[in-house]
Amino acid sequence: MQIIEIYKLFLKSSGISTDTRLLKKGNIFWALKGEHFDGNQFVETAIKAGSEIIITDNPDNSKYKQCIIVKDTLICLQKLANHHRKKINIPIIGITGTNGKTTTKELIFKVLSEKFKVKATIGNFNNHIGVPLSILSFNAVTEIGIVEMGANHPGEIKSLCEIAEPNFGIITNIGIAHLEGFGSLENLVKTKAELYDYIINKKGTIFQNSDNKILKEITNYSKIITYGTKSDVDTIGKIIDNEPFLKIELENNCIIQSNLIGEYNFENILAAVCVGNYFKIKDDLIKNAIENYFPKNNRSQVIEKGTNRIISDAYNANPTSMDSALNNFMNLNVQNKIIVLGDMFELGSYAFEEHYTIIEKLIHYINNNNSSAEVHIVGHNFYEIHKTHFTDSKIKSYKTTDELIKSIQNKTFQNTWILIKGSRGMKMETIIEYFY
Repeated sequence: MQIIEIYKLFLKSSGISTDTRLLKKGNIFWALKGEHFDGNQFVETAIKAGSEIIITDNPDNSKYKQCIIVKDTLICLQKLANHHRKKINIPIIGITGTNGKTTTKELIFKVLSEKFKVKATIGNFNNHIGVPLSILSFNAVTEIGIVEMGANHPGEIKSLCEIAEPNFGIITNIGIAHLEGFGSLENLVKTKAELYDYIINKKGTIFQNSDNKILKEITNYSKIITYGTKSDVDTIGKIIDNEPFLKIELENNCIIQSNLIGEYNFENILAAVCVGNYFKIKDDLIKNAIENYFPKNNRSQVIEKGTNRIISDAYNANPTSMDSALNNFMNLNVQNKIIVLGDMFELGSYAFEEHYTIIEKLIHYINNNNSSAEVHIVGHNFYEIHKTHFTDSKIKSYKTTDELIKSIQNKTFQNTWILIKGSRGMKMETIIEYFY
């Protein structure tokens, strides 16, 4: 069956589901398969759940009248999404970068929603499956789409751009992450720059942080709308307070008091302001949108537990974001502090160097700032490096998160600020409940 015929069925459906547990009436069940799952195994389950249309690439399923057999379900999904993108023909903003993608996306969504009907990637559903599903969620009333694009191997951003066909592009920043997949920082930079390459080729528009040297160096293009702290940019802003929540002032004397913690979120806020300005959102609406955005899902989320405040930045971690979070936390003007860090994943041959550097930074902070901060590090890399190379330090290290929990679960904490950060696989958010 051709994509055009499948598209007609899609338009009559209530959407696409790739999980039989989440099937809704009128959904098309799409039997995707990957390294650890195979949706073809759940075709009978989907039929029993009432699915009337099932896309599968297993010829054995041809015995079911509900099934449409395609050569490859993933490729078919991506082609369908691209066909839909061409049909809806709306402005789409593509966002990638090492850090801040999701926060920037959500801030831009809040700002543009003040004037337009906007749809955006849900959570960080930003890969080869998530991007097409996001595009297929855009409908006839959607006026602007926002698509977050993630990558951990060369060429992935290019592929996602070919599906989403963005008219606008933002690279939040480029730092050290996923080096195991990219092989080198040079490959990482080239992959992120694929968004710029696509936008330039299509004569679209780039929103760019002019304070970021790397971003300025990787492109030379006329249709760039800039934001930053210098006087020669389109959207100018500066930080006026960060104790603990970020307050910024714009060139027009508009002051925005955000609910975001950390100077590293300044560029994310300013990107949203810049996009809002481009789409002619009024200043008071931009201010209202940003001031009413509250971070969640353990992304620089401030959680109050009794007299304690926990900065839960446990959704993910890489050397760049870890360093930024530590700098911000170390500079907070508060008396009692606890730092809890988990391993950073997907660093390949860079793992030793990057974890070693973080431990050095922690020790320097404790020894040179007369800090009484309590520091816990957890995970194979942190534990082995700490025990082997820093035996006299005041830092406490643990092999696993469970070991850390056993160490603190019977303690009581009061009037304390706690930073919790680590890669997703460390499940650092499970520690939160023990700080009370």
